[in-house]
Amino acid sequence: MRVFLGWLRGERRHCSMAAIPTIEEEDARRPNRERQNLVTEQTRIINQTKAIFTRFGIRSLRPTMRKVAENLEDLRTAEGTPLPQNTLAELRRHLARLRVVRGQIRAVEQERLRKLAVAPAAEKKGPHAMVRLIARVLGVGVETADMLVNEIFSRHWRDRKAVARYAGLTGSPGESGSRRRERGLARAGNVRVRSGMIQLAWRFVRFQKNSALAQWFAARTADGRASTRKTMIVALARKLLIALWRLVTKGEVPQGVVLRPAS
Repeated sequence: MRVFLGWLRGERRHCSMAAIPTIEEEDARRPNRERQNLVTEQTRIINQTKAIFTRFGIRSLRPTMRKVAENLEDLRTAEGTPLPQNTLAELRRHLARLRVVRGQIRAVEQERLRKLAVAPAAEKKGPHAMVRLIARVLGVGVETADMLVNEIFSRHWRDRKAVARYAGLTGSPGESGSRRRERGLARAGNVRVRSGMIQLAWRFVRFQKNSALAQWFAARTADGRASTRKTMIVALARKLLIALWRLVTKGEVPQGVVLRPAS
């Protein structure tokens, strides 16, 4: 019972660290989260369509090609026969859904760009100013910048450790007596920020090769082992997240990072 109460108190302390977002903050997150769901749906539809094509020996056609829906009747299987009627009907429905989803993705992206364009350019603080500043970092797009601002940077954080902990980019040490070992990433953080930062870290080492962070990564992965790169990219993602947090809160540009000209 004592162990359970201790665990419960620990859970309460952990939960109290993350403030409940306001209605405005939650609403600001919706476009990015909606787009992420739509992209996932788009990938699912494309994969299902490709699987049908492959099943009938059609390997040169991509679902995203223009006028693919108009040319379904002309398709031939590997044996040279037309596609069966039920398969044609299924493909038409898949492609119709794909058109709708891709249109909705474009609508979300265009609305975001419109709001950024009408926001006062002289604004020095606030979410729009943060998005514009992060998007100036070469290798970072508006989508990633918007996700970081609305998921994490628009909130007040005590220090860099709190930022990394919320993103789930800290270790989860296991202790048994005098023994201590790392059990990988903690799973209690924001999944969107964690996955987004790891993807961004890979882009960062490609577009910002002369930055101090990219050189730090290169020095620690000189052995070329895939396991080393996989481990160190998480460490780079944590350092990069903290560096971007300092950029938008204190104006500190990370050493060697190239910024696009301000628009």
